[in-house]
Amino acid sequence: MTLSSEREAMKAGFLKAAGFGDARRQPLGGDASTRQYERLHRDGQTFIFMDQPPSLETAPCPPAATPAEREALGYNALARLAAGRVDAFIATAGWLRDQGLSAPAILAAEPAQGLAVLEDLGDDLFASLIQAGQDEAPLYDAAISALAKIHEAPVGDVLSYDGVTWPFLTYDETALATADRLLVEWLPKLKPQLAFGPEAGAEWEAVWTPVRAYGAANATVFCHRDYHAENLLWLPGREGPARVGLIDFQDAVRAHPAWDMSMLLHDARRQVTPERQEACLAAYFALRPQVDRAGFLADFHALGALNICRILGIFARLTTRDKKPKYATLMPRLWGYLDRCLVDPDLAPLKAWLDRHVPAEARA
Repeated sequence: MTLSSEREAMKAGFLKAAGFGDARRQPLGGDASTRQYERLHRDGQTFIFMDQPPSLETAPCPPAATPAEREALGYNALARLAAGRVDAFIATAGWLRDQGLSAPAILAAEPAQGLAVLEDLGDDLFASLIQAGQDEAPLYDAAISALAKIHEAPVGDVLSYDGVTWPFLTYDETALATADRLLVEWLPKLKPQLAFGPEAGAEWEAVWTPVRAYGAANATVFCHRDYHAENLLWLPGREGPARVGLIDFQDAVRAHPAWDMSMLLHDARRQVTPERQEACLAAYFALRPQVDRAGFLADFHALGALNICRILGIFARLTTRDKKPKYATLMPRLWGYLDRCLVDPDLAPLKAWLDRHVPAEARA
């Protein structure tokens, strides 16, 4: 029996034991991860079947691991990613649901096998609805209300739900360094005319060292980490922040509140205008009046710039290493968002570095 047939037999056995053995299975499109999804049809209802083979990912980060130990374990440990673990998804979903938010209910799961059946929140992704002509303003207003509620909720060092636990780690300096170094590692592989020598690398480190330190020191809130219009679902039958369906949150960490705001407003997959950005920030400040606006905006620019550089590096890696050229087509939009951040005079060193080492034609 091949590995794929063994996996299929395991999945079939899990579904049968969970009471879904007679469900019709409909494959769904994949994403940039190693997960696969199917929609299950049974008795006029639909459910989502998640398949995340643990063996396809490097190990997640042990809570007490040193930077050297994390480097030995691999990228997931360095970046404090959940390595696709289903137990991370279950525990995080439980925490979100405990806050009154709309994460999928877990109907059946075998975390060790990487399998789960979830509540189906539908197909009405914010991005799809907006592309079809729906007014984006109410959707983004709801996304901000959900984000503000998340940021108001206290969260401990462990997430747990129905006997499943997962360590809730901080987006620390090592993880932030892993994020910003993606650009200098992978952009030259996409743009061979670029070459970042030791001096340029040292300058890059000097630019980001204080930003990383500040971001880690002010990591105070639950961070979804992938909070954007293709991971938010519209649930108009629910009320308040619960109208926002949340998915793809298993990599959640404790982080600075500006991080998820950057994910939402520096969206690589759809254009968020300056006007929409300003409206969202104003709505957030109205919901959280205790937040220092000037300080938050400075952090939004600095950590937003780091986040954008991280995504540029990831997209360069997906294009060159993983042979997924569609991600290169999204990069010009990210450069545009980065230009918005770079108007902040505090980011003059970053702007100067980019002007010296990444000419305009390499940002196309």
